Amino acid sequence: MPSKAVFLDRDGVINADRGYVGVLDDFTFLPGVKEALALMRARGYLLILCTNQSGIARGRYLMSDFERTTAWMQQDLALHGAAFDAVYACPHHPQAQVEAYRCRCRCRKPLPGMFERAIAGFALDPRECAAAGDRARDLEGAAACGVRTLALVGAQPGEAEKAPQACVFPDLLSFAKTL
Repeated sequence: MPSKAVFLDRDGVINADRGYVGVLDDFTFLPGVKEALALMRARGYLLILCTNQSGIARGRYLMSDFERTTAWMQQDLALHGAAFDAVYACPHHPQAQVEAYRCRCRCRKPLPGMFERAIAGFALDPRECAAAGDRARDLEGAAACGVRTLALVGAQPGEAEKAPQACVFPDLLSFAKTL
């Protein structure tokens, strides 16, 4: 089992970020993503998705909608040898509309909870891992766990200045080719 992984954000990295993408009708893979994930896997990396899903807490969609969309995504990616080895999702938000998800948790990025769980669960060496996100907050938790290779892909304006330790790439495939 590899001791290294790439931690990936979802919206804006794997799929088009249309704001609160929770249902399948709103999910569209970004160009080159399947090839990028397959390349990372071929280079010996586990693929781990770490995604905030506050749309659940805000009542925009249900956890079952997210799970259905994730299952479809995984099936499609599997056809390309690019399925995720694990999916970690934080449905919480401190000002949630849905009371069951209203809390200050350790799993909501930029905090490191999802990364800590993955590192422990897969016995990963964080120094051998990488993380990719489209916002600086996607990388902070990974960096706090000792992940050294940080990439902003398709970054939002102003994000590079918030994450000076990260390299900037136009898309996920460009980043994958550097691993």
